Amino acid sequence: MTASLMAKRAKWPLLAWLLVAVVLLVVVAANAHLVYVAVASQPDCVAHLKEAGSQAGEYRAAKPAC
Repeated sequence: MTASLMAKRAKWPLLAWLLVAVVLLVVVAANAHLVYVAVASQPDCVAHLKEAGSQAGEYRAAKPAC
């Protein structure tokens, strides 16, 4: 084997580990973003029936917060 071939083979494990690290970093960052958005956002109230009753096509929230 030549020296240049051995040098190329020695770089592959390093490149593979760097690729694994980048992929893991992207996954962790995406999950952190999802957790941030879930905690920071406060959705507005949705129009729904306030009292029990049955009207066609309308539903009542089980535990309305607003």
